[in-house]
Amino acid sequence: METWHIHIQGQVQGVGFRPFIFRLAQQSGLKGWVNNTLDGVHIRLNTDETTLERICEDIIQQAPVLAKITSLEYKAVKAEAFQDFQIIHSQSNGIPNLAITPDVAICEDCRTEIKEVGNRREGYAFTTCINCGPRYSIMKAVPYDRENTGMASFQMCSACQNEYDNPNDRRYYSQTNSCADCGISLSLWEAGQEQKHLQEPEIIRTVLSAWEEGQIVAIKGIGGYLLTCDASNTEAVQTLRTRKSRPTKPFAMLFPDLQQLKQVTHVHTEAEAALTGPVAPIVLLPVKEDAPVKLALADIAPNLQQIGVMLPYTPLYELLLSRFGKPVVATSGNISNTPIVYRDKNALESLGGVADLILTHNRPIETPQDDSVLTFSPHQQRPIWLRRSRGLAPSYLDTETHWPGTSTLATGAMLKSTFCLLHQRKVFLSQYLGDLGQYETQEHYQATYQHLKSTLSAGPRRILADLHPDYPSTLLAQGLGEQYGIPVKLIQHHKAHFGALLGEHHLWQSGAPVLGFIWDGTGMGDDHQIWGGECFLYEDFQFERIAHFEYFSAILGDKMAKEPRISALSASYGLPGAATCLKPLFNNTEWSLYNRMLDREPTLKTSSVGRLFDAVSAILGFASHQSYEGEAAILLEQAARNHITQKGLPKPYPIYWEPGNALPLRPILAQVLTAKTKGIQTGEIAARFHQTLAVLAVTVAIKTGVRQIACSGGVFQNGLLVDLLIAALPKGYTPYFHERLSPNDENIAFGQLICHLISTQKAVPHTSLLKNTQPCV
Repeated sequence: METWHIHIQGQVQGVGFRPFIFRLAQQSGLKGWVNNTLDGVHIRLNTDETTLERICEDIIQQAPVLAKITSLEYKAVKAEAFQDFQIIHSQSNGIPNLAITPDVAICEDCRTEIKEVGNRREGYAFTTCINCGPRYSIMKAVPYDRENTGMASFQMCSACQNEYDNPNDRRYYSQTNSCADCGISLSLWEAGQEQKHLQEPEIIRTVLSAWEEGQIVAIKGIGGYLLTCDASNTEAVQTLRTRKSRPTKPFAMLFPDLQQLKQVTHVHTEAEAALTGPVAPIVLLPVKEDAPVKLALADIAPNLQQIGVMLPYTPLYELLLSRFGKPVVATSGNISNTPIVYRDKNALESLGGVADLILTHNRPIETPQDDSVLTFSPHQQRPIWLRRSRGLAPSYLDTETHWPGTSTLATGAMLKSTFCLLHQRKVFLSQYLGDLGQYETQEHYQATYQHLKSTLSAGPRRILADLHPDYPSTLLAQGLGEQYGIPVKLIQHHKAHFGALLGEHHLWQSGAPVLGFIWDGTGMGDDHQIWGGECFLYEDFQFERIAHFEYFSAILGDKMAKEPRISALSASYGLPGAATCLKPLFNNTEWSLYNRMLDREPTLKTSSVGRLFDAVSAILGFASHQSYEGEAAILLEQAARNHITQKGLPKPYPIYWEPGNALPLRPILAQVLTAKTKGIQTGEIAARFHQTLAVLAVTVAIKTGVRQIACSGGVFQNGLLVDLLIAALPKGYTPYFHERLSPNDENIAFGQLICHLISTQKAVPHTSLLKNTQPCV
């Protein structure tokens, strides 16, 4: 018999891994110990090699549901004698080298306990176990032990301590363990910051009464505050819109249970798995026309046929919703375009003007997070993450990429910002942080970075940033570069999008070429124009821009993104029928001024497919202005979906492309305008437009002969476009879309890291697939 040491890395802290190892050792009659350290879980035991190999196989096969093992190594060590098998206290000396477990939705066992009459946790709003509860949001430091979390100040009672010490209890070594006798307590405040001195059962009843009376209640959740109201009360929803300054952007809804949710929406198998899984995100689902539950849907999701829905993912939400018995609106606790509020003092100060009541508790949130948001393509149900946050951040586990050892910070983009930190050969991708155009969001971004940096004891030795010199993320990178004496490497926005997809699917080392369609709203190009409709060839560790959509004038700065009518005017300028169609969307002064600007042919141009979608949406009368990003494109996609559902898929517009030429933008718009003039239904035009873009991408693939097709950028949040492109590809062509990352700018930081990794590889000279081509500009 020998003494063996096993080292396990991955998502193995805060998931009941040590208790699992303890029980496994007990069952096998083994002696030794297990502990957490700053580089994962370590096990030492006495056994023969045959038994050791069986134990290692059992560890991999039977690991806790939430555990994700990225490596398991063992070796023989100097012989030791052990009296029994123990869990020993975590060691926290050195530099952390481990994954961080995200927050986990309430498990079914805990859900049952809080409703079970006579159970000692009946009605306790913060019930958790090793299989569920907050992790990343309450973490102050690593390893994940109680003293390093927001639970440090809560002393366990004897009953909880007995559970914590009992190897046969599912709360064995559960760091968030507590109950009503020793745990977290609720408090309720009126908007004027006056506390209502009530017992917890009365607090719950008061919140329920407030909902019934049409009041708005701010509730402290895992990652921050949510603003809630009765989803069937039109007046309450309208009041929330006014107070939150959110005129039309849809609200999410929190349903009491899956059964009621299915009465209102069409829930397919993949959506149900997501809703009831450990992430429990907001999922976008189509509304049933004959839903028996009457909701204020016209005010919750104006003009939309899909709603964002979720199920209670905390014990507090479960208690409230099960007793209320119907859905509530549940939207981020903030004023529009600012970060989610998570500190109690700030909530009382800033949400008092929005909420009538504020329900809080005394467990601190260390890292705020919004809810993650997921949608699915309509026909193939491919998952599309629109927001990667609670339940997913910050670790990005990848066993196939050999990450370099140099600590690297990638600062991402401006909209839908994230940062990416490579530390100890592990990738940490932050949660969604918002629009860095807002000062509050910049502060939130920097605080989140500093917290993660401190938690991991990480110090970047390399910094990556977007090519755009005025992005706050780029300015932050340059400031840190000066502070640390590190040069900042700038990476073009759309190459970073492409890099993110190459990295996610491990294509960056592919021997075969990859064709990348990177379609989004905006990003500075290498020629200092605004790119957004790019086609790249990736081969031999090199990016080549082989095509892009025709440039058109970019005018009026950010106003163009907010007013689709401006994109329509610029992109279709001079086309037959354009002036007649678009002039009613402007007043006389605007029409005269904007036309004079276009007559002078501004030097700033764009190839943006995002603005192309805006243009078509405005031409067809869906949106001349938009109050939130993507509104015009969403309405256009919805019209196309409806037409295809009712009448089938129309033929694409006849569009031609040959290598060496720009992708045709104006010919597409010309046919859209012609169809509109002829009185063809807008839904059919919208459907043909989508199909045309899909077929155009396939045409490029066929004519270049590249069989691996990669699609990234915000435009590919459009599930219909994704499905149409897949359907149009001939046999033998393989499409790739984001599955773990969002296609929007959230993936830029990760893509910057991959692009840098690619740049360090030895490039092999190659001949372009496109022979004798001319520049695409």
